[in-house]
Amino acid sequence: MAKFALLFILLFLWGIWAAIWQHSAFAFVLYELLYFLNPVDRWWGSQLPGISYSFVASVLMLGILALRYRALSPKSPWAAHPALRWMALVLASYYLTHLWARLPEAHDTFTFILAKLVIIIFVAYKLLDSEKALDYAIWGYVVGCAYIGYLATITGRNSGDRLEGIDLPQSGDANAVAAALVPACSILLYMVWVSGRKVKILCVVFGALIANALVLLNSRGAFLGTLSSAGLFAVFMIFSRYRQKGQRALAVVVVIMAMGGGLYVADDTFWERMGTLENLESEKSGSGRIKYWLAAVEMTVEHPLGMGVSGFNSLASLYLTDEERLGTEFRSVHSLWFQGLTEIGWHGLAFFLFMLWGVYRISRLARKRLLEVGERTTYFKLLALECALFGFLVAGTFINQFRAEILYWMILLVAVAGKLYYLQPLAAEQPKKTKASSKLSPRG
Repeated sequence: MAKFALLFILLFLWGIWAAIWQHSAFAFVLYELLYFLNPVDRWWGSQLPGISYSFVASVLMLGILALRYRALSPKSPWAAHPALRWMALVLASYYLTHLWARLPEAHDTFTFILAKLVIIIFVAYKLLDSEKALDYAIWGYVVGCAYIGYLATITGRNSGDRLEGIDLPQSGDANAVAAALVPACSILLYMVWVSGRKVKILCVVFGALIANALVLLNSRGAFLGTLSSAGLFAVFMIFSRYRQKGQRALAVVVVIMAMGGGLYVADDTFWERMGTLENLESEKSGSGRIKYWLAAVEMTVEHPLGMGVSGFNSLASLYLTDEERLGTEFRSVHSLWFQGLTEIGWHGLAFFLFMLWGVYRISRLARKRLLEVGERTTYFKLLALECALFGFLVAGTFINQFRAEILYWMILLVAVAGKLYYLQPLAAEQPKKTKASSKLSPRG
């Protein structure tokens, strides 16, 4: 245990040093790693000094931004990306909903947590000012997921048919932890394709650990998210008309290896739980949650402005029978979409959807530009990030993840990619076009 604590301290000090002397992006990378390491809930955490390491990382990010604001701001103006404006409106909706929240104390607590997360996203958007910085952030996320995979592997199932107790900050339960791992699947597929031999081997090891964790966590939502994310990206890799020479063959090999590894680690317990997805009538199956979603719509017809955090839970007994609630008075809605709808109303959910559309629109324009300049490898990098976000949204469709940290990280990564490959080149081209047009205009 002392060894783990020492390694953590060394990593923490390295992150601070790297953020100050190497690259601003390492401040966010440190924040990512601390999220997954989560020393407060680890067995080796008791041997560490009793300080809030994530708070130090957050202050470090703010400090780095303040010191380098003049250099970073022209590259990453917040107003240039529409998704950030919609994100701010989502947060504003939570503050507005305080006026009529069913459980104001809980609502205020989680609104404050969301506000801190949104600030982190805005700061990170400026710190990640180059392609190298984006790659650092992607690796920070993947390494963190691999650590969770390692913890899951050495722990094993400890609660019936699944693994519990590997917590992440504000993660909830095993379903939320599993959802946090889903985006790594499409990202690792991309990394295996573009990396050298040593990094390929590392990615395979990381992928094996993450796949084993997903099996042990036994989350149906995460299973569907993984299939959607990795499956969609594999389809792009194999069938896209923009694929490169040898890409299809390598993609087929990687997919076969991934499927083989998945089948190897998946046991009967895992397949039995996934089999419940076929039962549309069972209240205990993922599909049986449709009744909760219908109840959420019924609630928001009567409360169109939302009911605040846990508003659905507080009214569940009025809209669901005791049998549908499985004998529990307070029942979660089990979907990020309906969670957002019941918490901040129709307008808040609309802001969230506009945020996702803004991220996708800029990313699509970035992909188009990359094809125009012949950067096809980077084109698939954007696709991998889009598929990562899509996979989390699929997983979150069956889990309360509307305010999940990883969701906003994925939005951040796609937004930063859109900034680097579209907004920055567009901004650089504007002065040239203005100068050229001034030369062509007749003089008075």
